[in-house]
This record gives sequence, C-alpha cells and structure tokens, in this order.
Amino acid sequence: MFQGNLQLKLGNFELDSGEFAFDSSGVTVLFGRSGSGKSTLLRAMSGLDKHARGEFKFNDEIWQSGKKALPVEQRDIGFVFQTAALLPNKNVQGNLDYAIKRIPKQRQHGLSTEEIIERVGIRHLLNRPVDNLSGGERQRVAIARALLTRPRLLMMDEPLSALDWRAKSELLLLIESVIADYQIPTLYITHAPVEVERLANRVVFMADGRITSVESLAEATGRIDSPLFTEEGPVSVLHGQLGEIDHDGLIAFESRQQPEAEPAFTFWLNRAEHSSPHTPGAKARLRVLARDVAIARHRPEGLSMLNQIPARIERIEVDPQTHRQVVFLTLNDGQTLIAELSRRSVNVLNLSADQSVFALVKTAALLDQ
Repeated sequence: MFQGNLQLKLGNFELDSGEFAFDSSGVTVLFGRSGSGKSTLLRAMSGLDKHARGEFKFNDEIWQSGKKALPVEQRDIGFVFQTAALLPNKNVQGNLDYAIKRIPKQRQHGLSTEEIIERVGIRHLLNRPVDNLSGGERQRVAIARALLTRPRLLMMDEPLSALDWRAKSELLLLIESVIADYQIPTLYITHAPVEVERLANRVVFMADGRITSVESLAEATGRIDSPLFTEEGPVSVLHGQLGEIDHDGLIAFESRQQPEAEPAFTFWLNRAEHSSPHTPGAKARLRVLARDVAIARHRPEGLSMLNQIPARIERIEVDPQTHRQVVFLTLNDGQTLIAELSRRSVNVLNLSADQSVFALVKTAALLDQ
C-alpha cells in the first residue's frame, strides 16, 4: 500500500499531491500531460529529493514524516530512468558490479547475478563499453542493474520514450515479463496510452501538481472522458488467456471463470498479425477500438465476421467531441466492451440499456506487439 500526502517545490513548479492511498501490488502507472508533476511525485516518493515534505508510507514503513525522511539507500528501490544513467568509465560488467557491491546485506539472497544477466539478455554485452551500446541495450543494462539490487520496489520514469519502435516493442515485452515473473511492485511513468493498457493494474492521473484520481485500468477505460483515449477514440482492454491455435491459423483469446469451465467469450485472432510466440493458457490482454465494434440485436447469419460476442447494454452516452453514441457493453464475465455508433444506428436499432445484443468485432489486437 502507498499512503501519503507529499509536497515538493522545484523552481516555479509546486507538487501538492493531496491525500492518497492505493494498492502497491502489480504496476501503478502515473499518467498525465507534460508538466503535470509525475516525475516530481516519483522523486518525492523515492526520497531522491531531500526538499520533499509531508507524509508517505510504503506498506507499514514510514518513509517520510514532515522533514524527516528515510534515506533513499534504505528504501531498497530499483530505478530505471529515461536515460539509462550508466557509469561512462566502466563497461557493462563494471556497471553491474557497481550495483552488486551496494546490495544491503539483508537482501543478498534471491535471484543470482547469472540468472538476471540471462533473463535480461545482456550476456553478450558484458565486456562492451557503455558508449558502444544502442539505446535499447543501455536500457536492458539499466533494468539488469536495478534487478541486481534486489529491490522491494521498482520505479521506472519513461524508460521507453527515447527508443525507436523496434527497441520499444522488445523492451516493453521484457519489462512486462520481468514484473510478472518477479512480482516486484512497480511505479511506472509514461505518456503513451498503449503502455498503460499493456502494463497497468491501476492508473494515477495527475494534473497541475496534484493527483486527480486513482482508478483501476477497467475504470480508467470505462468512462467516455478518459485521458487515456487519443484521436483513435475509446478503447477497451479485455483480460483473458490464450487458447490453442486452430487448423485455420487462428488464435483463441478466451475468458474462463474456472480452468475447466466453458469460456465466457472467445475472440478469434489472425495468427499472422501476431508475431510473438504464444503459449496456450498464458494470460493476455486484448485491445479493441470502439470504432471497430458494431452491434446486432440478433446473432447475424451469412456474415464473414467471426467475432460475434453476446453482451448486454449497460448504458449509452454521447461523446461530446464527436457527438457519436458510445455504447458500454457488459460481457458474460462482467468485463466492459465499448462500441461507438452513429446516432442513426442507435435509433434505427432502438438500442437501450439492459438489452441483450451481439457485439460484432471487426478487428482486435493482442497487447504484445
């Protein structure tokens, strides 16, 4: 659990978070426009800035109380910043050794150095000077260095923003898997909604130096005015697991309440559009644009669209920007799928809350690319 109320003034900018309390498990994303105070809040929570004031607790430990603060080196935090901040006078192995020497005695257990080097994929880089590393390679070293300190908490400040699309895709997959495998609570800053959709368990929205709301990912994507929505319009993020690849080359994305139960729904995805390897039973997230969802009052016949998902209309709202009708659908497992329709379509179909309908999904993407 994170609990507190922090203040920090940096030049003309002033952080005054307001009271907050939210779960520390999984990934918490700090999200807001540039200058909203995300990095300043992270510095205050971490103890990196000694001018921070207020109260802050991590689980049952008091990290800040007024002017008194637990030194940052006693907080057991692993840091990964936008710039990798590697020691330029050392090679990769030297940077890792520097981190290893600073592991607290009480935390010199757990994952071995060799395992972390293999896991992050940097063995072939150990003797290379850091000046000869690409941006993606530098961030891999920074992630390995953070893990080597055996942290109780990871803090990542826009670790992907300076990378090209290929390096960004590879590092996002690495970050996702490392956090899931090692179960390290993580605070993550990004401007990119797709990173939020891919990683977040919850989102801390910020504006003008204050926390405006703390929402689960489902809550954050379940309102029409979500700051996560871009020019693409509303987006749904569904949680499920991968099924078998059938003889037609389609991947099943399913939601099951129990392992042996019938799926609450099944989406069929084109394997050719998803290059990453998939393991049946693996947890996954599916991204669906509302503009790619149509609605039928009855299950249609003679239609090439495979994804015809039973649903119930929860509510219908009007997008103030586009004046289109946004239909919030509840699927059989309780998750929300959003459709964006014209007013005429809603009127012609006579759609209203509590109706049983079929969501016709033209296309969807696994959040693994």
